[in-house]
Amino acid sequence: MISEVHLAFAHPSERSDATTTSISLDRISLRDHIVDVEIGAFQAERGVTQRISFNIVVEVLPLTGPIDDDVDRILSYDKVIEAIAFELADERLNLLETLAENVADRILLEPQAMRTFVRIEKLDRGAGALGVEIVRARGDVTVEQIEPEDALRPQLVFLSDEAISSPHFKAWVDQLQANDQPLILCVGFAETDRPQTGHAMTQRRVDLLAIEQNAWVVASRDERCVVVETRTELEWAMRNNQICVWAPSKLVLGAVDGPCARLNDPLELAAWFASTFDAQEMIVIGADLPANIQVRSRTVGPDQAVL
Repeated sequence: MISEVHLAFAHPSERSDATTTSISLDRISLRDHIVDVEIGAFQAERGVTQRISFNIVVEVLPLTGPIDDDVDRILSYDKVIEAIAFELADERLNLLETLAENVADRILLEPQAMRTFVRIEKLDRGAGALGVEIVRARGDVTVEQIEPEDALRPQLVFLSDEAISSPHFKAWVDQLQANDQPLILCVGFAETDRPQTGHAMTQRRVDLLAIEQNAWVVASRDERCVVVETRTELEWAMRNNQICVWAPSKLVLGAVDGPCARLNDPLELAAWFASTFDAQEMIVIGADLPANIQVRSRTVGPDQAVL
């Protein structure tokens, strides 16, 4: 009985440990994540916010093979926090039970998630914490049960070397940021001679690194621009209004269905990236559009406004 009472009030990680099955699963956890939110069925809870605490454990399939310190191979903690933020933003709820169900369902849409423990507590409705805890496993929810999340479709902007050095650069960034849509910048080669190796595989890496060097030049032009290389970072940045400059090596070299674009044509590579991320539009500043582009696109001259 003492053990059962202890587990009832222990952190979800202890309940997870106590109910471990024969299948070996890893766990990630979120502790004491506190958010101010309007929630509750009583009239006194309407029109005001109160502190809600989240403690969540997600049991995940162990990785096969080396992790290689690669954030795209794991279930990121950000996915758990994003599940909470999405459900809180989706609609006002009366019940913590409903919120817990929705958060658990969304977490279990992640391919690696097998089971999740979700505890949510109100901290301002009495002398103690009032809450609910649920356990849900993969198979308890289907994709059809959840309304699809609004897709994060970025604006993708390709900057020629002339555009990067243009005095209009910061004005373009101001205009694009004012659209209040995720923004990803892509660049080409700097106007310098690249080493030529005479070998396709090594030349591929040289060309990708040359593009990334130019990405860092863009970041130096405006502190709002952050060089990003992984899909996890890109998805986080799009949800948090961070302007990204794409460093392509990681995604290109790790893609199962890689780009058909010639890597000596960075604009075609950017068009592949735009298609991969389902960009709502690709704007090309200071260069001509590639042939047979698969996303909506337009060109802007080096002295023109973007809008």
